[in-house]
Amino acid sequence: MAKTYDKTERPVSDRSQKEKFNRSLRIFDYVWLYRWKFLFSFVILVVSSLVFLVIMQLPGEALNVIRGEGKYELSIKEIFSLLAILLVIQAPLSFLRVRLQAEVSEKAMGSLRKDLYAKILRLEIPFFERTRVGELTSRITNDITQIQGVFSLTLAEFLRQLIILTGAIVYILATMMKLALVSLAIFPVVVIAAMFFGRYVRKMTKARQEQLAQSNIIVEESLQSINTVKAYTNEEFELARYSRSIDETIRISLKTASARGLFSAFIVTIMFGALFYIIYRAVLLVQADALPVGDLFSFVIFTALIGGSIASLGNFYTEIVSALGASDRVVDILDSEEVEGTPSPAPSTSPAPATAPHNVPQLQGNIRYENVRFNYPTRPDVNVLKGINLKIEPGQKIALVGASGSGKSTIMKLLLRFYPLNDGRITVDGRNIEDYDLHQFREDLALVPQEVLLFGGTIRENIAYGALNASEEAIRNAAEKANALDFIENFPEGFDTLVGDRGIQLSGGQRQRVAIARAILKNPAILLLDEATSSLDAESERVVQEALNRLMEGRTSIIIAHRLATIREVDQIYVIENGTIVETGTHEELSDRPGGAYSALARLQFQRLD
Repeated sequence: MAKTYDKTERPVSDRSQKEKFNRSLRIFDYVWLYRWKFLFSFVILVVSSLVFLVIMQLPGEALNVIRGEGKYELSIKEIFSLLAILLVIQAPLSFLRVRLQAEVSEKAMGSLRKDLYAKILRLEIPFFERTRVGELTSRITNDITQIQGVFSLTLAEFLRQLIILTGAIVYILATMMKLALVSLAIFPVVVIAAMFFGRYVRKMTKARQEQLAQSNIIVEESLQSINTVKAYTNEEFELARYSRSIDETIRISLKTASARGLFSAFIVTIMFGALFYIIYRAVLLVQADALPVGDLFSFVIFTALIGGSIASLGNFYTEIVSALGASDRVVDILDSEEVEGTPSPAPSTSPAPATAPHNVPQLQGNIRYENVRFNYPTRPDVNVLKGINLKIEPGQKIALVGASGSGKSTIMKLLLRFYPLNDGRITVDGRNIEDYDLHQFREDLALVPQEVLLFGGTIRENIAYGALNASEEAIRNAAEKANALDFIENFPEGFDTLVGDRGIQLSGGQRQRVAIARAILKNPAILLLDEATSSLDAESERVVQEALNRLMEGRTSIIIAHRLATIREVDQIYVIENGTIVETGTHEELSDRPGGAYSALARLQFQRLD
C-alpha cells in the first residue's frame, strides 16, 4: 500500500528542453478559456502595428512632395490630414487592445491561482513535509505574477515588435534595396547573440527566483515562530540569515543585469555603428540624385525601428523564457499525483467546486486497527508502528499512553488518513477507511490538538469553521458547552473579537475552548483529543476538561494524554512503547498490575501530585 513519489520528486533540471517547453505551454489552457477575446486583441494588435508603420512612412513622403518627388500624388495637406486620421484611429485601438489583454490575463491567472491553491490544499501531508510553506507561497505569488506579466504585456509587445520589424524590413527592401541589404547583413549576428544571451539570462533568472523563494521561506518561518525568536533574543540572527539570502539574491540579480547590460551594449554598438555607416552610404546616394531625401528620412526612421525592435525582442525573449521556467514550476504542482482521495480537477471552467453529498449516514464509531504497520514516507528507515491491533466500540472512550515518539499521534493521523498504511488495515463500522469518500469520512471526525492555531479572523468565524452554515444560536450554544461563552462575552466585541494571527491575542486555555466549541459545532461521530490539556495551568485545565467531558458524551473518543489524571474514567487504556501495544486495561486494572509500565508511570505522577 505504500506510495512512491518518484514522478513528483523528479528534478526539473533532469527534463529535456522540449519537455520543459511542452509542460510550460499547459498554462495556455487557462488563457484559451478566453480565446476569442485573446485572439481579437491580437487582431487589433496587428492592425494597430500596421497603422503605426504607415504613420512612420508619411513624414518622409511629405518631404518628397516638397521636393517634387512624391510617389502617391498627395498634397502636403492631404498627407497630414491622413496622418491625423490614423492617429485618431490608433488611440482607441491601443486602448481596446490593452484592455482586452488585461482582462484575459487577470481572469486566466485568477483561474490558475485558484486551481493551484485548490491543488495545494488537496495534496497529501507527505508533500508538505518535503516542501516548505515559503516555497509554495512563492509559487502562487511570484511565479504566477511573472507569468501574468507575459500575458498582459510582454507577449503582445513581442508580437508588436515582430510585426514592426517584419514590416520595416519589407518596406526598405521594396523601396531601397541597396541600403536594405547593407543593414540586414548584421541581423544573423544579432539573432545568434540574442539566443545566447537569452538562454543565459533565463538560467540566471530562474536561479534568482529560487533564491528569492528561499528568502521568503526564512521570513515565513521566523514570523510563524516570532514568540520563539523574541524569547531567545535571536532577532539579529534571523536578520543576518535573511540578509545573507537577500545578498545572494542581489548577487544573482546583478550578475543577470550584467549579462543584460552586455547584451544591450553589444546591440547598441552594432546597431548604431551599422546605422551611421548606412547613413553615410545614403548621403552619397542623395548627392548622386539616386535617392530622394524623403526616402532617406524614411529609411533612417525604419532602420531605427528595426534596431529598436531587435533590441526589444531580445529583452522580451528573456522575459518569456523566464516565464516558461516559472510555468514549469507551477505545472510541477498541478501535475503532482500526491492528491488525497480523488484526482485534482482539470483547469477550472466554472467558479464553484462540486460539493460532497450530504445524505450519507453518520458513522457509528466502531473502529478496528488490524496489524497496522507504518513508517513515514520522509523516514522510510524508521518503523513507527509495528503491528498495532486495537478495537474501539461505538461510544467508547479509549486513551493512548506512552512516551513521546512511541507512535500515539501517528495512530490518530492514520485514522484521519493523513498517510497510507504500509501494511494492515483500519476499519470503521466494518469497512476499510480507504473505501470511504475522504471528504465525507473526515466530516464525521473532529480533532482537538495540543497546540491550537486559530485563523486570524473573529471568534465567531473560528467556531463556525466546524460548520460553515451554522446559525448564530448554534455557535453560541457550542461556545457555552465549551465553557467559552463567559470569556467571549467579557470582550467588548464579543464574538466579533479578532483573535490575531494564529489566535495570539487569546490565552492557551481560551484557544483550546474555542477549538472545543468548533468540534462541538461539527457534531462528529469520532473525537480525537491529542493532549488537549497538557499545556494548560490547573484552573484552565479544569475548565477545559469539563468542556471535553461534555464533548465526549455519546461519541467514540480517542485520547492521547500524558497526565493520567485526565483519563481515569475512560473505558480502555492502551500503553504504547516503540510502536507496539504493551499493556491494555482500565486505569484500576493497569495501576494494580505489578511491574507494569502504566503502574510505574501512575505512581510517579500521583506521588508527585501528593
